[in-house]
Order: sequence, then structure tokens, then C-alpha cells
Amino acid sequence: MVRGKDGTNGSTRSDVNSSMDTGHARLQELGYKQELKRDLSVLSNFAFSFSIISVLTGITTLYNTGLKFGGPVAMTFGWFIAGFFTMIVGLSMAEICSSYPTSGGLYYWSAKLSGNEWAPFASWMTGWFNIVGLWAGTTSVDFSLAQLLQVIILLSTGGNNGGGYLASKYVVIGFHGGILLIHAIINSLSITWLSFFGQLAAIWNVLGVFVLMILIPTVATERASADFVFSHFNTEKDAGIHSKLYIFVLGLLMSQYTLTGYDASAHMTEETKNADKNGPKGIISAIGVSIIAGWGYLLGITFAVKNIPYLLSTDNDAGGYAIAEVFYLAFKSRYGSGVGGIICLGIVAVAIFFCGISLVTSNSRMAYAFSRDGAMPLSSLWHKVNKQEVPLNAVWLSAFISFCMALTSLGSSVAFQAMVSIATIALYVAYALPIFFRVTLARKSFVPGPSNLGRYGILVGWVAVLWVATITVLFSLPVAYPITKDTLNYTPVAVGGLFILTVSSWILSARHWFKGPITNIDT
Repeated sequence: MVRGKDGTNGSTRSDVNSSMDTGHARLQELGYKQELKRDLSVLSNFAFSFSIISVLTGITTLYNTGLKFGGPVAMTFGWFIAGFFTMIVGLSMAEICSSYPTSGGLYYWSAKLSGNEWAPFASWMTGWFNIVGLWAGTTSVDFSLAQLLQVIILLSTGGNNGGGYLASKYVVIGFHGGILLIHAIINSLSITWLSFFGQLAAIWNVLGVFVLMILIPTVATERASADFVFSHFNTEKDAGIHSKLYIFVLGLLMSQYTLTGYDASAHMTEETKNADKNGPKGIISAIGVSIIAGWGYLLGITFAVKNIPYLLSTDNDAGGYAIAEVFYLAFKSRYGSGVGGIICLGIVAVAIFFCGISLVTSNSRMAYAFSRDGAMPLSSLWHKVNKQEVPLNAVWLSAFISFCMALTSLGSSVAFQAMVSIATIALYVAYALPIFFRVTLARKSFVPGPSNLGRYGILVGWVAVLWVATITVLFSLPVAYPITKDTLNYTPVAVGGLFILTVSSWILSARHWFKGPITNIDT
């Protein structure tokens, strides 16, 4: 980030009270009371976003997708492509965050950057895409932990080929509900405890990546060559897709899904010291560290890969869960037992657990801010804070809705995949909307905060918007041919449905009463 006083219009906002925390002072300027406890350091703010990005979570969950669509080449090089453009999006978000450090984050930014006429509609659209994306993200992360527990139990009881126990879909949904319950209880604690868990999560993710990227290829008796890791392009099981570029593009989903959720730093700004400086730092540092750590994890695991079709086969010991099979085989080939691999899966499971904690935190702060401005049904209920200055009702609402979303898995895996696909696309649409308004309607009026991109803000913003538009199209493409009801990519259906519901609710009702962010400094 470029730091200084030469913003895009040659000026910056002035601090109101030099003796007051700068984030607190700016919050007062924006018209809000300090209701949440401002106790987070820049490290804690970074930790929330870093633990939500959680490369151990995203890569482990979608490693099958990466292996199937392009394999090593799509993962090792696709990671940097997605990482580069994610950083571009993050830089633009960080610049806006510096000017508007509020828990509302994206939807508040859209309101301020779109002008008085468009502010209510812009904030309505951005807010609902953001909050539904966060709910879907929590659903997908906690459900992926439930599925990983299913695989750990399967391997621990003999594996798919040794009479192991494979939990039913009802047991898995029970796991998911239990995980969400624990996450809601933890998020009912004070911000001091949440800060501790956030920092512990960051440390666990870094150490976990370091241990696994070295341990797995070291233990494996057979390792892939560098030529395989950096140049092998997997086209087996191409599902009727014969274009390498098309396959490569589909493989990018693993990387882009992983590098999501860093808006948490924005949602935590009302609890962060000097948030107009430290919020932007949290966003950028979380993305940067994740790109480096994620690539190391990808390389380490891929060097232990030999037989891609076998790893993807439902007939293997892990039932087709590729990374679990890699871990299990590495130790079994060396020691005759896969127990070490199961323990390594436990390291990943703990990382996913921490990721879920931070996601519920981010969810609840978004719900708190959105309801504070009257955008949600029963808004007065969701923006209440308890004696520990925690939005308790918003915490339990977020956990409950995420559980309801996961119930679709009982009816159809296709329906559930459509539900969680919102986690990537909806969030990135919410990221792009305020950036779009910043480079168009607010091109000349935007007043940057202390962390800004200077004269490059417009250029970086346009690249960010175009990238989001590109991935929205790419991740809506069919993933198999011929297209049937079982192979159709339901992402555009899910995201399109969200768009129709949001616009319809605006036209039929919200346009008559929702006025955008409402200040409460005098209430």
C-alpha cells in the first residue's frame, strides 16, 4: 500500500481528535457509536482473515478438483494466477477500508461510494451478497470438517477396503450441527478470547503447513519428480472436455475458493485499534502470507502424488478423498500402517475447526452491522450486544442459518454444491461492487484514508473488477459434457437465484423503507 497524503484527489480526510484512537475517531466521523470493544491489535486483525482463508482448509477440501482439472500444472501455476489477482482485489478493498473502517464493511462502502441516489440500492445488493456468501462459506467449511471426520473414522476403522465404518449422510449432518454448536458457544465469549483463538489459529495454520509440506513427501517411499509437479497436465477423466485451456480454468476454482474470506479484517475494524491503518494491513498481510504458505503446502503434497486416477477413485481406502489417501499411503508404504497419515489429517481438521470459528465471528459482525442499519428482518434483535460487548443474537443466528443451508445435503449433493458455490461467487461479487463504485461514480469524490494507492487506485480497481467478472463467468461454465441434470453446474442457478431474490425484495418492499446505513451517534 502507498502511504501518504497524496490521494487520488490530492487530499485525505483529517483526524478529528489526535488523542483518540484513529479508528474510533473515524467511526465517530462516520456517525456511529463505539459499541463493540476495541481491543484487537493489527496481529489479531490479520489472524482472523488468515485463519478464514486457511490454506489447509481450502486446498484440502478442493484438492480433488485441482487434481481432476489439470492436475499439478493447474494447481502450482494456477495458484499464483489466482493469488496475483486476489492481491489486486485485496489492495483495492484495503484502500476503501482505510477510509471507511466500520463493521458493515462492503455494503457500507457501496453506500458511501455510489452517491445519495444509488446508495440504498447499492448497499442493499452488496450487503445481501456479502452476508449470504458468508453464511454459505460457514456452511461449506464446517461441512467439509464433518466430511473429513467421516474419512478419519473410515481410515481409523480399517479403510474403505478393510471393512471400515463409513458414516451415513445423517451422521455427517449431525457432526456438522455439533461443530456449529461449538463454534457458536466459542463466539459467545468476549473478544479477548476470540482474539486468542484467532492468533492460535494463525500459528496453527503456519506450523501445520510447514510440518505437512516437509513431512508427507519425506515419509513417502515413492515421490513424484519435479517434472511431474511442474509440467504434468492431467487430462484423464476429462468428463468430455478436451480443451486444455478450459480444463485449466476449471482447475482455478481450488485456488480461488481458498483465497476468500479476507473481508473479515474489514468486519472486525470496530474492534481493532487504529483500524484505518490496521484494517488494511490485516487484509493485505493475510492474502500475502496465504499465497506463500499455500504454495508450499501444494508443492509438498503434490510431490507425494504418483497415481492420480487411483487417488480420485472411490475404491481407494479413503473413498476417493485424495489428500487423505496421499497422507495414508505415505505412512503405510513406509511403516506398514497409515496411523501417521490419520494424525496428519487431524492437523488439517483442527485448522478447519479454527477457520469455522473465525467465519462465525465475521458472520456475526456483518449481521450486527447490517441489522443496525435496519436491513434484516427483526433487525432490532440482531444488533443487540451483551455485557461483554458481543453481538450474541447475531452469533447464534449465523450458526442456525448455516446449519439450515447444510440440510440441503440430505436431499441432493447437487443442491448442496449449488448452495456452497455461493461462498465463492457471491463473496467476490460483494467485493467487486464497492470497488466498481469507487472507480466510476466516486472516481473524483473518493477521499482516501491513511493507507491508499495514490494515483494507481483507479487502475488497480478496474483490474480487480474485471477479474471478478471473469471468474464469475468461468466458474459458471459446465464441468462435464454432455450436460445432464447430474452434470450441470448449478452455480449460475444459485447465484442467479440470489440475485433475483435480492432485486425482487428491493422492488417489492425494501425500496420503500431501506435508506442505507443509518448513523446512531445521537441515539
